[in-house]
Amino acid sequence: MTTVADLSVLPAERWRERAAAHAARVDRYLQPHLARRKAGVKHPVYDFLFTYYSYRPGQLRRWHPGFGVALAEAKEYTGLKGYAPVAAGSSVPRHTVTISRDYVTSQRPLVESLHRLLTATARRPGNFGCFGLHEWAMVYRLSEDQTRHSAWPLRLGSAGTDAVVEQHRIACSHFDAYRFFTPAARPLNTLSPGRDDRAEFEQPGCLHAGMDLYKHAFRLSPMVSSDLVADCFELAWDIRVLDMRASPYDLSDLGFEPVRIETPEGKREYVQAQRTFTERAAPLRQRLIAECERLLDVA
Repeated sequence: MTTVADLSVLPAERWRERAAAHAARVDRYLQPHLARRKAGVKHPVYDFLFTYYSYRPGQLRRWHPGFGVALAEAKEYTGLKGYAPVAAGSSVPRHTVTISRDYVTSQRPLVESLHRLLTATARRPGNFGCFGLHEWAMVYRLSEDQTRHSAWPLRLGSAGTDAVVEQHRIACSHFDAYRFFTPAARPLNTLSPGRDDRAEFEQPGCLHAGMDLYKHAFRLSPMVSSDLVADCFELAWDIRVLDMRASPYDLSDLGFEPVRIETPEGKREYVQAQRTFTERAAPLRQRLIAECERLLDVA
């Protein structure tokens, strides 16, 4: 049983208001996805946030205050991962719950590993010369019906796509992109990132490193506020749009104008957007680092 000492207790009307605002914020992304899923309709851009990442829509929708904050009259949170009851007293209503110190302590290995990755990434200069070629390397020497999004044509066809890959220097630093390269494309990458050495390779200019701030945030949930998770989700959403606009697929029928990275103009457009996302990601990465350090002090 946790005591009220060192806790900020939110009254029911206050935390329910914040929870409702959070649900409304993410519902504009979730509801169209759930409707498409019910109808069996796939989306080559937006599905990624719900299929590649393991956080389910219901999890994203539930608001958490983070460690150090208690929720009064929150019976529905009783039994949720990480939560423990707060001892009731004259100033503490029944069914007041909070993230337990024991749970935070149990998550120390995760927090340490994320802190190491985030700080290593933040210390490096950004690389703005990749031009999103990871998506092109994922379809290199495949026929159009073999690609991941085979319902959508390649803008330049298979031969034209292969030529773009062969005419550029591939320097993908993100393992979770590199591992999806085709066998023929993997030797073309100038780097060899691995599953266990992410902290040695990841850099802040990488679009996937920016998107993965969402993954790092939800892995820290419910120890960090859902407001931070939602901030990272919205960044990932916007980055994903650029990622696929710069891909070899023709998604113009969905309203996505291509960023033609095979041209000088397209390269300039891509780099400008990449720098903007790097600037947006930097304060979120620092907030995650600060949360990790706060949690490590507790653990």
